[in-house]
Amino acid sequence: MPDVYAAIAEVDVATQERLAAILELRAADPQQRAMLDSYLSEVGFPPAARVLEIGCGTGSVTRLLARRPGVAEAVGVDPSPVFVAKAGELAAELGNVSFEEGDGRALRFGDGDFDVVVCHTVLCHVPEPERVLTEALRVLRPGGTLAVCDGDYATTTVALGEADPLQDCIEAVKAGFLNDPWLVRRLPALLRSVGFELRGSRSHGYLQTDQPEYMLTLVDRGADALASWGRIGPELCASLKAEARRRTEAGEFYGFIGFVSFIARKPG
Repeated sequence: MPDVYAAIAEVDVATQERLAAILELRAADPQQRAMLDSYLSEVGFPPAARVLEIGCGTGSVTRLLARRPGVAEAVGVDPSPVFVAKAGELAAELGNVSFEEGDGRALRFGDGDFDVVVCHTVLCHVPEPERVLTEALRVLRPGGTLAVCDGDYATTTVALGEADPLQDCIEAVKAGFLNDPWLVRRLPALLRSVGFELRGSRSHGYLQTDQPEYMLTLVDRGADALASWGRIGPELCASLKAEARRRTEAGEFYGFIGFVSFIARKPG
């Protein structure tokens, strides 16, 4: 099944708005914030840095970038007009942030316009992600830094054992909401192939048990996808969602995703 994010601008507005809410829910998660802070701490932002986030969604990362010491301007680009409008609303009080619609594979910016480029959980959704990396290299100044973080989504699980029916929901999410769940494992080679120098990498485990708000959204989206594809009926769809919540109330829920970050440099 095609990744809904791969052609997000063509998705109906109601779906885009639901996904926007999920993006903000994930951004508010302390584990997600700690992961972001961890790899951004390795960037080394120069004074008066101009920073670009490709695939900014609702702008949660762009807003954080704008508040980092030394950042003079943060720009977010996303193909979804709904996401961009929401990003603008949420960043209204920040004077050094701007957002615009655009495809990360064909940026409008000039060569060397930015000191830092960030791609946070976006490349797994993009057909031909090497084109995004090529554009990131082009718009970075010589010596500029690219920070990439993405999920190793092949590791995503809510299973408590073999043949766990809730895992079918996760497999549906991989099929319907990811262009390539294995992409992160090829990123070191892709980064080098377009001309970057890889400077560092780090793994980040993401686990939800007692209050699995984000992982529950994955179960729900997977169940809804299975129903929409005609794989299951509405009763089973509702039962899968109910089982996830039963496990949560009983203290039995387990959800895990591995994430990996890379810091790369443009030669110069």
